[in-house]
Amino acid sequence: MATNPIVVGVDGSDDSKAALKWAVEYGRRYEAPVEALAVWNVPYSFGFMPPYAGSRAEVKENAQKMLDDTVQDAVGGDAGVIQRIEHGLPAEVLVVASGSAQLLVLGTRGHGAFAGMLLGSVSQHCASHSKSPFVVVPNPEGRGKPKK
Repeated sequence: MATNPIVVGVDGSDDSKAALKWAVEYGRRYEAPVEALAVWNVPYSFGFMPPYAGSRAEVKENAQKMLDDTVQDAVGGDAGVIQRIEHGLPAEVLVVASGSAQLLVLGTRGHGAFAGMLLGSVSQHCASHSKSPFVVVPNPEGRGKPKK
């Protein structure tokens, strides 16, 4: 049994749910633990944008709820997935987590993607800087495919 976890970046999107499902299946096949990692941060405001209304505690609490809901929706509560939230920038936190992971898994795009992009900025950063092997799980609905 492998002791280093398979780390999955989770943001609540359908793509991250697909990545989590893939990682759990892979983990079962190779008897490896799976860790779902959600990264939270308080957004900055610049110029005429109103400041963010929530407190750090509220943002952290919302991140934990999103992680709980995503794991439940994707693989169920009894899948044995380790859940962890971290504060910081997603790409940076995931690269650090890859240092002790046997595999880093992400979906193709998260909530912040522009229409038509096949690989989100976090995935691109992790593909370039991951300290472990890296897997990008394609979107199950095939978003981003050329139209016929």
